[in-house]
Amino acid sequence: MPSAHELVQSCTAIFTLPEIYFRVRDVVDDPDSTMDDLAAVLKLDPAISARLLRIVNSPMYGFPKQIDTITHAVNLLGTQAVSDLVTSTTIGRTFSGMPVQLMDVPRFWRKSVFCALLAGKIAKSCGIDDSERFFIEGLLRDIGHFVLYQTVPQRAQSALIEADYLDSSLAEVEQSNIGCDFAEVGAELIHSWGMPAQIEQAVRYQLSPNEAGDGALHASIVHLAGVIVDHEELDPNRRHEVLPFDSFAVTTTQFKTPSLSALLIETHAQLQDTLALIHPPAMAA
Repeated sequence: MPSAHELVQSCTAIFTLPEIYFRVRDVVDDPDSTMDDLAAVLKLDPAISARLLRIVNSPMYGFPKQIDTITHAVNLLGTQAVSDLVTSTTIGRTFSGMPVQLMDVPRFWRKSVFCALLAGKIAKSCGIDDSERFFIEGLLRDIGHFVLYQTVPQRAQSALIEADYLDSSLAEVEQSNIGCDFAEVGAELIHSWGMPAQIEQAVRYQLSPNEAGDGALHASIVHLAGVIVDHEELDPNRRHEVLPFDSFAVTTTQFKTPSLSALLIETHAQLQDTLALIHPPAMAA
């Protein structure tokens, strides 16, 4: 059976992020760069610039006045927020329209954006600073399935059907049927993109956050968000009374489960607007 690394390597040419992503990363990682440097790079990509202005003027941020220049938007949002927005929109653009056998792509993006929003809200509810940075980790939580459905679509679909029929862990069935699971594959893809190790670790150890070492908090947040979105997808008659959270993740984050209902209401309220910005085709799903 192929390893996660081998599966990713077999389709690296397909899953390539646009040049704008790497240019923005170079500026963000340069301690001597300025907001003007970042704005100048963004202006090289009209599509990203237009989308950034749509985002900064959306209800997600709620600024009282119209923001009409990239420079103003960058100064308002800050380097990290802009970097995360560029990452999410370039990923959405990269995978938009990509033919994938047997996969419900709009459903995938709805679930991914839902997980992204929820990860940020869980982090904020736990009193974690800079909770917005968890958005990207939640968005990429399930990205490994894009690779699996591109490389071994029949086995990926069979694993999904079998896990649903047996009410078993999808990752365990994937390990048995494919030789690796979506978390491993997703982490390998993120690594191939040269993304920060923190994001890679959060995705890789989302199923076993106690093994994440220094990245345990991030892996725990992604774990909690993932469990919730998986549970929300189930038919109401099949939902468990108690969500199967990993006890280590709950202890690490100090997440209070009674707050979940309010978080879900907030997340659902933002889902359509966020989908429209990241992957518009999914809105019709």
